[in-house]
Amino acid sequence: MKIIITAIAAILLLASTASVYAEVPAWVKTNAGWWADGTISESEFLSGIEFLITNDIIVVPSTAVSSESSDDGVPAWVKTNAGWWADGTITDGEFVNGIQHMIKIGLISVSATSQTPQMTSEAPKSTDTELAALEAELEKCSEIKKAYDRLNCERSAKHEITAYNFKLLSEPHQAGPVTFYWPGFGTEGNSFEITSSGQAMLRLRILVENTGSQTEALFCTGPAICNYDVTNGVEDFKYSGMDFTNGQIIIKPGETEMFNMFFGPNIGGGGTTFEYDPEKDYYFRGSESFGSISIPLNLG
Repeated sequence: MKIIITAIAAILLLASTASVYAEVPAWVKTNAGWWADGTISESEFLSGIEFLITNDIIVVPSTAVSSESSDDGVPAWVKTNAGWWADGTITDGEFVNGIQHMIKIGLISVSATSQTPQMTSEAPKSTDTELAALEAELEKCSEIKKAYDRLNCERSAKHEITAYNFKLLSEPHQAGPVTFYWPGFGTEGNSFEITSSGQAMLRLRILVENTGSQTEALFCTGPAICNYDVTNGVEDFKYSGMDFTNGQIIIKPGETEMFNMFFGPNIGGGGTTFEYDPEKDYYFRGSESFGSISIPLNLG
């Protein structure tokens, strides 16, 4: 199964008019094209869209489910739109209109919190003083009058809160001035499964923090040229999807960034099909000029 994985570095931001702006990662459109041409099934596509919305890659306005829900599957025009979107014939906003329609008729199930969450002054406050300070910074963003500046402020503050909570759940792995945090499975963006067809599907979300004094970069320009992979000591596996913008992630001193990688079907370009052997131990591996990491995944 080829499925869309989450992205933090490149999100789709949906305005109240349901138009989307910001860059759409190429691999997202590739998956839409796979569904349109029959490479993946309808259920796999719907699961992928649910995953995108839940993990804030696509943000949709709150959409009520109609009492006249459909049992007939995805309308043909939505599948056609996916193909048109993949080849650039229609806009991001037009494609998201189709997603909203599928939510409305009950084909896609997402929680209300996944649909454009609103800040309220009644939100519970944390007893953690550092986290409370971060939440206070988020509240201050609501005082900014200019919409674009306010959105940037909120995006930055939410990232800091997410990074803080992410680190609390994770074991740090040091590579020179850069620390990699992985919280394990059971957290958003991290999963491992074997599909009914026998394909192993591994999704990883990892936080990186630059504790050094100069800007560092993570490099991954394609499956064949990437400083990150998964290994079991005998075989090395290249990614099927990732969200390195323009092939790298830049981390300034004192800042954190998050990235996602997916290992599954071979997408070409020097890629590999991810295979699982319960007799072997698997590691997520990275090797940069500033240092190396090897994170045990404990897939068994």
